[in-house]
Parts: sequence; structure tokens; C-alpha cells
Amino acid sequence: MSKRNPSVAYIQKKPLGKRLLKFWPLYVMLVPCIIYYILFCYIPMGGIVLAFKDYSFKKGIYGSDWVGFRYFKTFFTSYDCGRLLRNTLTVGLIKCILEFPFAIILALMLNEIKSYRFKKISQTITYLPHFLSSVIIITMMQRILAPNNGVLNQVISAMGGDGSTFFLMKAKYFYQILFGMDIWKNIGWDSIMYLAAIAGIDPTLYEAAEIDGCNRLKRMRYITIPGIRGTIGLLFIMGVGGLLSSGFDQIFLLRTPGNMSVADTLDTFVVRVGLQNGQFGYATSIGLIQGIVGLILVVSANKICKRMTEVSLW
Repeated sequence: MSKRNPSVAYIQKKPLGKRLLKFWPLYVMLVPCIIYYILFCYIPMGGIVLAFKDYSFKKGIYGSDWVGFRYFKTFFTSYDCGRLLRNTLTVGLIKCILEFPFAIILALMLNEIKSYRFKKISQTITYLPHFLSSVIIITMMQRILAPNNGVLNQVISAMGGDGSTFFLMKAKYFYQILFGMDIWKNIGWDSIMYLAAIAGIDPTLYEAAEIDGCNRLKRMRYITIPGIRGTIGLLFIMGVGGLLSSGFDQIFLLRTPGNMSVADTLDTFVVRVGLQNGQFGYATSIGLIQGIVGLILVVSANKICKRMTEVSLW
């Protein structure tokens, strides 16, 4: 948030040593998180040098010959570049932009449920799919969408239609299947953040609005949504950074020879080129491009949100 709490500003003025002594349990709890990011996020960044080297197992990462920007030029001049970027951006827009409002809508709906028991049951049912692996979910989708004996094709056949459609082999159905599966899997889990933000809104505001004659829609519009505006802005900024990261496992498992023209993305291409073909430098260069573009998008989205809504990460 761009507007600082005076108490937070007062704490930040204290010397670091005094803050460490006063809040040492919190800093101790932070240590495992710091160690995790150092081991799994910062130390592996040393491998980025592979993007500029002709890697050899015999010479090692730092002993291999330098090739400069050869891999970057190869990628941007290749036949696959346009198709991969188009597919990745399409999947990224579906995941980061189109799916984004649904978790907010679900949180608003759950907040309006008066029965505590029914609210908790509904919330549990919606976020349970998040704990299922992509392998299980896509196996279920394959059974549901299978030709002839799949549930969907049986329904279509019972209604007098053609029940032999192989949906996963049709490129025109790929994005719809991906969107529906992603919403079902993540909408409940993503709504938890917004429900937590809604719980922090002062209840006296709702009481005052109710006395003034505001109905549920007006209270939602003028109190709830403005009250979680900061959370919406922050999650949107962080989500934009993944625009060029479509996710490997889900896309890889959904790919078939029929939908390969739209299901081949940068993430699947990196794994195929790097692990299957052994072109580690080429794969690293593409991953570096994704990271740089993600950083640029986050910084740009942060500036735009700060200027328009006074909400920002820093």
C-alpha cells in the first residue's frame, strides 16, 4: 500500500537491533522462509549463465565456451517463436485476466451467506479441488470427455446429437476445457484471500449502511468492494507477472496430436528442448526471457495501479 500506517512508520524508525530484540519470535519464524528462498530461488539463479554458454558436461557450467546472445537470436528468428508466444500469451491471459474476477465474485457470494454452517460447507467444497493433482483432474477430464462412452458424449447422444466427438483432439475446444478446469480447481482456494480481507472490514460500516436503507447490493458495492480494493490490486499485480508462464504439468497433460497447434507453449517447449534434446543453454535462454518479461510486467502493473488506485507493492 502506498499510504503508510503511522504506527508502522514509527516502528521503522527504531534501530534494527532494538527491533530484533523486541520482535525476535517473528524474525525467528521468518528464518525458514529466508533459507528456502536462498536455497531454491537465489542460488539456482547462478545457472542463468548457461543462456550465454555452449554447455559441456566435461567442462562444466563455468568452464564452457561463451556464445553471447546466439541462443536468443536463434529463438526470435525461429519458426516456432510466433506460435509459442501466441499460445503462451493466450493461456496467460486466460489464467491471469479472465479467471481473476471469479474468485472475487465467489468471495462476495460466500460473504452474503447468513448460515455459518452452510457457508463453511460451501467454502470447503469449492476449495477441495485445489488439493487434487493435475494428473488426477486431467484423468477425470479424459473420462468425462471421452468419445462414445464419456459422460458428456452420452448426454449429447441422449439429446439426439453426435456422441462420438473427441473433444481433447479438437484444437477449438482446448481453451474452453483449460478455462473450465482451471476455474473448478482454483476458484475456491483463490477466494480465501478475499474472504480474509472482507473479514477485516469494520462491521459498523455495514450497520450504518443498513440503517441508511442500503440493500445488499449497495453494501457490497460501496463497502465490501472498496474495502478489499487493496487486496485485489496486490494480487492482480503479482498475477500479471505470470503472463508468460502457462504452467507445465497441466498443459503438458492436456496436449494431444490434435490440439498441439494451440497447446504448445514456452513452458512445454523449454522442457522438450532442455531435457529431451539436451540443449540446456537454449532452454535456459528462453526461461530467462520469461523471467525478464515477468519482471517488466510486474513493475509496469505496479506503477499503473499506484497511479490509478493508490495501491502498489512498493
